[in-house]
Amino acid sequence: MEYFTAAASGRDGSVAAGPRGSLVIIGNFDGVHRGHQALLADAALDAGRRGLEPVALTFSPHPAITLGRAPPATLTALPRKIELIQRAQPSVRVDVMTFDRAFAAQTPEEFVRRALLDRLAARVVLVGANFRFGRGRAGDFATLGRLGEALGFETRSHPLVGDAEGPWSSTRVREAIARGDLDSAERMLSRPHMLSGVVAQGAKRGRTIGFPTCNLDAIEEALPPFGVYATLVDRVDSSGRAIALARGVANLGVRPTVEPSRQARPNLEVHLFDVDEDLYGAALRVHLIARLREERRFSGLPELKAQIARDAEAARARLAPLTPDPTAGGAFR
Repeated sequence: MEYFTAAASGRDGSVAAGPRGSLVIIGNFDGVHRGHQALLADAALDAGRRGLEPVALTFSPHPAITLGRAPPATLTALPRKIELIQRAQPSVRVDVMTFDRAFAAQTPEEFVRRALLDRLAARVVLVGANFRFGRGRAGDFATLGRLGEALGFETRSHPLVGDAEGPWSSTRVREAIARGDLDSAERMLSRPHMLSGVVAQGAKRGRTIGFPTCNLDAIEEALPPFGVYATLVDRVDSSGRAIALARGVANLGVRPTVEPSRQARPNLEVHLFDVDEDLYGAALRVHLIARLREERRFSGLPELKAQIARDAEAARARLAPLTPDPTAGGAFR
């Protein structure tokens, strides 16, 4: 097992617990949705009152991967998750524990002693009401409470928060994205859903019809239905900082007009407005603002070109009022 952290660390990746002790919030935090944001705000406020350091403890990879099960679709890759947690609550330090087989084999008490006490000097531990931990998911909130009483830390369960449709959750966000309901996903996330990847070499057909595209490879995040989307695009530099790059229009799908006979894997192609530079190898974040239409096959490149022009016009109109988020450090979102 090993740890790493979003804060400065020693050469071995370890970070000594602060002398004050800590208030630890445990969770996967996928999406860092409004429910997570409420939990983080509660933790930061309570830690400040108690004079403790607030620490968000999360895990990588997803526990299902280590346990040989299919994980749920990812809403936020780990670097983005850390960024969003610290953007929501700058006082919260993020600590990441590798969820490997050794971790999975721990008893509930071993997890508490090693991770919460030895590692983080926990004085208060804050979890969701359905929290399970330890080998075979043997521990629950009651188990945590008993261990806290025996070992000298307080336990708290944060109430679920949500809207008229139920508690905000990563599952609800995934379901909204899967059915193409970007507005609902945005309300729950408090920002648009984002796809990220590295610009890879493509067939360069877009250049031949006047609409060059960036083809993104290795996308980790949950995909919405195939179609054409109005997008805001950030570029991520070598330090991990994202900066607003361009507005654009993107096609997500299998390109049935130019590759009708192939069983192609999903591809994201983004045409950036008013950008003329070599972006091969660049890391981009593509924020999905609105779905303009479904993906469909055209009779040939002339018909496709005419439709892309209409899509671009619609995307420009939809995106015109949008500017970088002042809390995003120069990025769109």
